Amino acid sequence: MSDQPRRLVLASQSPARLGLLRQAGLAPEVIVSGVDEDKVSAPTPAELALALAEAKASVVAARPDAKGALVIGCDSVLELDGQALGKPSDAEEATARWKSMRGRAGVLQTGHCVRDTASGRYASATASTVVRFGEPSDAEIAAYVASGEPLHVAGAFTLDGRSAPFIEGIEGDHGNVIGLSLPLLRRLLGELGVGITELWRP
Repeated sequence: MSDQPRRLVLASQSPARLGLLRQAGLAPEVIVSGVDEDKVSAPTPAELALALAEAKASVVAARPDAKGALVIGCDSVLELDGQALGKPSDAEEATARWKSMRGRAGVLQTGHCVRDTASGRYASATASTVVRFGEPSDAEIAAYVASGEPLHVAGAFTLDGRSAPFIEGIEGDHGNVIGLSLPLLRRLLGELGVGITELWRP
């Protein structure tokens, strides 16, 4: 029996998710799913995040280069007024989004799915974290949108970037807001009979 940990594949091109996994002692490979997110729908933002995560994990798990691996799929949306907000399509939408969010609270929903390609089993769930937004001025919003950052992140903000000063606080797992809940990942792996410490890189 090999002493090497199981192969771990992240079905996401998110550098933030990759960074969280690496900081936790894991060494995932990255295989981008190519799922068209606009073609996935669900009744609620939490279910949409989960459906997207499951779709990404399924597509990558079916690929020959993922054979034998544990595949992690994740996707995040911000729930505000019952609506699911993903990445804004352009600067105008990002600006409008921030003006509607300031001084309010939303819920960052991140779907997680782990597929064990060796057994064919999978486990999935959504993690939810409340995010309380500050009240950046119009000038601050304009400067943030001009940086380009909000066009690349769900909800048009991130805790580990230039928008951090505009976030007053969160209730729940901060990693979930960045893109992946490590405590939830540990539980999902456990459902598949895999201990997260078994996956630590040597």
